[in-house]
Amino acid sequence: MSSEKTLPGNLPPDPGGFVGRQHELGWLAEKLAPSGERRPVTLVGVGGVGKTRLALRAAERAGAAYPDGVWLVELSPLRAEGQVPLAVMEALRLADRTAGPVAQALCAWVRDKRLLLVLDTCEHLLAECAALIADLLAVAPGVRVLVTSREPLDMPGERTLEVAPLRKPDATALFAQRAVTVTPGFVLDATARRQVGDLCRILDGIPLAIELAAARLSSHSLDQLHALLGDRLRSRFDVLAWEGTAEQGAPRHGTLRTAIGWSHELCAPLERLLWARLSVFAGSFTRRAAEWVCAGGPLPADQIENLLLRLTRQSVVLRHPADSDRFRLLDTVREYGADWLRELGEGKAVRRRHRDHYRRFAREACSDWNTGRQVAWCERVFAEQADLRAAVDCALEDPGSRVALETAGSIGFLWRHCGMLRDAQLALDRVLAVEHEPGEGLLLALWSRAAVAVTQGHPEAAVPWAERCMALARELGDPAAIDATGYVTLGPLVLTGRTAATIKALSDLPFVPVVSDWRGSGQLQMRAMRPLAHLMSGAYAEVDESAAELRALCAGSGELWTGAFVDAFIADADLAQGRTVAALDHARAALAGHRLMHNTAGVAFGIDALVAAEIGGEGGDGRRAARLLGISRRAWERVGKEQFSLPGRVAAREARERLLRDRLGDQAYEEAYARGMAMAYDEGVDYALS
Repeated sequence: MSSEKTLPGNLPPDPGGFVGRQHELGWLAEKLAPSGERRPVTLVGVGGVGKTRLALRAAERAGAAYPDGVWLVELSPLRAEGQVPLAVMEALRLADRTAGPVAQALCAWVRDKRLLLVLDTCEHLLAECAALIADLLAVAPGVRVLVTSREPLDMPGERTLEVAPLRKPDATALFAQRAVTVTPGFVLDATARRQVGDLCRILDGIPLAIELAAARLSSHSLDQLHALLGDRLRSRFDVLAWEGTAEQGAPRHGTLRTAIGWSHELCAPLERLLWARLSVFAGSFTRRAAEWVCAGGPLPADQIENLLLRLTRQSVVLRHPADSDRFRLLDTVREYGADWLRELGEGKAVRRRHRDHYRRFAREACSDWNTGRQVAWCERVFAEQADLRAAVDCALEDPGSRVALETAGSIGFLWRHCGMLRDAQLALDRVLAVEHEPGEGLLLALWSRAAVAVTQGHPEAAVPWAERCMALARELGDPAAIDATGYVTLGPLVLTGRTAATIKALSDLPFVPVVSDWRGSGQLQMRAMRPLAHLMSGAYAEVDESAAELRALCAGSGELWTGAFVDAFIADADLAQGRTVAALDHARAALAGHRLMHNTAGVAFGIDALVAAEIGGEGGDGRRAARLLGISRRAWERVGKEQFSLPGRVAAREARERLLRDRLGDQAYEEAYARGMAMAYDEGVDYALS
């Protein structure tokens, strides 16, 4: 294992090629220093001027001073109000299990942290961003906030820096740098320098426009590009200026269109149409998604792949660095396309196609959830998160519709299982606030809402949803649904310690074959209540029997979400019966499974089991156990409720801490524990699995 420390955070890899801005970087270094003033710093400038790149470079340089990380929060995909705190929580990778206001949970978590938040693209959410920043800075002396926006936040104490277009030498250097990546033999001789200087002046030194111009060298020579921009487009910039209404924000859009309008002018008609329709994607998208959402009229599906590749060569569309079949638009390029989509009068229709695509995606995932493809679906949910949220927002414009119920219910089910409890709770509460006709869509939404409450550790909130769900399942006469609903009715019993009642209820249930869709997943989760209840009551032999049977069922179907919990139950039973080697194996299996499913609470429980196994086994490593305790504490901080506030679990952890202190001595224990606490989340899980 490398001895180099990995700092927490989620900044993307530095693409290299940063040009100029040395004065701005110096100013930001001073303002972002932890010893500096506790004031938000806002980079202000027009679209495409390079605010985000400057913010990321400054944040990366400041990172070493923030032991709790530097975290980028991308706000451009947000469509609905009230989502800024949720976006921050998800960027911080907090698996919050509480049910109160999200901002309150955030403030509680950051109170003792030393971290830097970068809130990117705030102009459409100024009031929400300002309110959250004020709350965070009021309670967390170690937190600093860097913002990018086209307008200041207009909050007390805000420090603003206007990001201007590049000066001629830096603009020329940027063009040359990008040109070499397109045409490796590009040389900036005297003639080329003059032509590039002309281009950069025409493009007002806007970095995005300069990069798009350089990308055109894949199909045009520099002489041709210089002639095109000089002879045809220079006289057209006034035409390209946006003559929109006050509601559309004419000045901002005018600058935006001037910056990249020339690239649009050089696109073929079908390329322009695809560009406009792609603007409905809030995040990255696949080729198949583009074909499904964007085809129609003069744009046939079988031409989209070729057009997409042509737009990629022009840098209008960017490829995902880790997935060659995934693409995205820069925010400014997306906004330009959205303007044209509105002009074409297609905005509403294409948004609905986008909504229906992700509704179909979620329906397919739910029907295939209880299979060996579960992990792949989970990864796709994470990759599509921004667009799933946009689809739900679109569907909930009419919350009483069948489309809204099906969209929020199926996506809410997926979010719950992929650790996005807050998204699931908000969407399901909105759709279930109105009446719906009985049917499978309502059943799925009710089950998912009850399951969210169980996972949050709120049995009293789960009960009314579970009762409605069970009544509907019986009304529909669906044996698998009735069986699955047993999970949300028994979950509150287990959470409140009524293990005898749980075991009695389970013994009275008829056998129902497990199905492969979302109901089958619920059936397995219901059956997991048996070994959990036996474990909580100390009946370890019964745990062995019931868990082994359930583990075989999970393995047979390829299901992992429940299977990882079952591995953890078996590990606990192993420990209680002195089988420490077996406990280590089962705890690692549980930890690996929970990690694949992005289940932070499961990861924390798995590390706790490893601590217990290290302590209990002959020749156990006390220093490793102490470090694992530190790693576990950081994982539980993400959950928000340590050991789920279960008295037995909390007491067991405290007993392990005392034992290790006695075994190692205070100083050695504190050093090892601090090393675990200092590890980034993924680094800590890697260590635990090693």
